[in-house]
Formats: sequence, structure tokens, C-alpha cells
Amino acid sequence: MVDWAGVMSIRSFVIAVLTSFVTSADAVASGHGPVFGAATPTLGRGAWSVDQAWTMRVGDQSRNEQMFKTMVTFGVTETLQVSASIPELMSDNTLAPARMMNAMSNDRELESLVAYRFHRTPVGVGGRRESTLYVGGTIPLEHSRFGVSAGPSFVVSAATGYAGRTHYVWFGGALQHYFPSDGERLGDSRTVTFVYGYRPSVFRADSGRPDLRFFVESTFEDRQPVESASARVAEPARTLFIGPTSLSVYKAIALSGGLQWAVNKENNVGAAERVRVAVNFSYFFFR
Repeated sequence: MVDWAGVMSIRSFVIAVLTSFVTSADAVASGHGPVFGAATPTLGRGAWSVDQAWTMRVGDQSRNEQMFKTMVTFGVTETLQVSASIPELMSDNTLAPARMMNAMSNDRELESLVAYRFHRTPVGVGGRRESTLYVGGTIPLEHSRFGVSAGPSFVVSAATGYAGRTHYVWFGGALQHYFPSDGERLGDSRTVTFVYGYRPSVFRADSGRPDLRFFVESTFEDRQPVESASARVAEPARTLFIGPTSLSVYKAIALSGGLQWAVNKENNVGAAERVRVAVNFSYFFFR
């Protein structure tokens, strides 16, 4: 059984932290947005950011996984940025592999991504339509996962949408394709995300004033079966997650986090995933 009391206490803690962290925004923080879904912002030219992300996945049979990762991102130009992430701590694997966050894998692997914002059109006062492409890959830090040899992967994702002073809407999609290792191959991950964001009127002032944004994020993940002659191969798991998140910024510091619940599950076997929790702390540097 899922320890829902523990999940609810974590939920209360995360919401309390996020709603109390009301701070001010600088232009460099435009490189951040929602927690789980793909979005379009990129860092400015010469800007750096360091992210510390903690995630937890809760499943049936009292199973859960936790991950702590660090990501470093550099803005090459206003439209081009590069990032690299490394896991620092992870609990034992008890749930099937998953990709929780667009910019960071949720497994024991090194990851690097290049983001290119190839389209940007101003809309009205303070609004814009834009699109961003992410391309990169991962290198595993473990030999196998769930009895299957772990190989490197290729990652490609994209997001498009509208960002304004009040409303934000992004649609995104991602594919993580694993390459064979020792004659076996991990199943690909295919995701589709949708994000709606809202900034209350009190936080719509110019840069330097408090900024707090609220989001509703949904993630549909289609996990393909592994290719192995020895490991048991299950039907592909398809799950739809929905939940609230928020982002607050104070000068060179940003804090975001939230939860997602599984509202629809297909072909999940064993300890099906029920809840996802993520908190991300970011610090920005100026060149």
C-alpha cells in the first residue's frame, strides 16, 4: 500500500515552501519555467545557472525512489544554451525507468543537452510566441537496470507556446532512444507535455519586483518494452500525470517545485507509479 500520509505531509511541505518563497525576478531568470514539462525559455548570453534538483517517485506496495542531481547551464547566445547534469545520490531502483523532468534524466546517467530557440515572435505588450529544440544524450553510470544492460541514449525534445505577463501555455514532446548494450536494449521513453501558467497581477511589475508564477502541468509517458532474451518483457507502460507546480525568483535565486498524480494508467505491472514530487533550486551567475 502507498504511504499516503507520508505523501500528503511531503505535499504540504512543498506547497508551504513554494508559496512562502515570494521574491523578485531579474532578466537572467527567464531561463526557467515549469518543473516537469518542456518549455521555451533560454538563458541570456554569458549567463550561467546551477540547478540542484530533488525528485521522488511513489508507487504501489510502499515502493519509492529518490534522486538528487546537479545541472550546470551556460547561455552561449540569447537563443542557444548548453547544459550538463550528473546524479549525486539515488535510492535503489524499485520502479520502472522514467523521465520526470525535460532537462534532466531520472536515472543514474550523465546527460548533456543543447537548447536552440529557433523561433520568437512578439505578441502585444510583453508577450511572445516561441519554439525551442533540445538535442543531447546520456551515458549510464551503472552496468544494468532491472536485469537489462544499460546503454547510452539519444535525447531530442521540443516545445512551443506563448509566454506573456499573465498567461503561459506550452506544448512539448520528447524522445529518449537507448542504444544496445551486450545484445540488450532498454525501452525508449516517449513523452508529451502540456503546461499552463498564470502570474497574479501583483507580480506583473517590471524586473526587480517580486515574481511568483503558478502552473498546471501534465505529462503523458509511453515507455517501450526492453529488448532482452533473459529479462521478462512487459507490455509498454502508458501513464498520464497531472498536478500543480510553481516558480518563484529572487534576483539570482529561483525555487520551483510541485507534484503530479497518475490519473490514467495502462499496462502497468508490479509497483505502478502513483505520485511524482520535484523541488529545484537554481542560482544564476553573471559574466
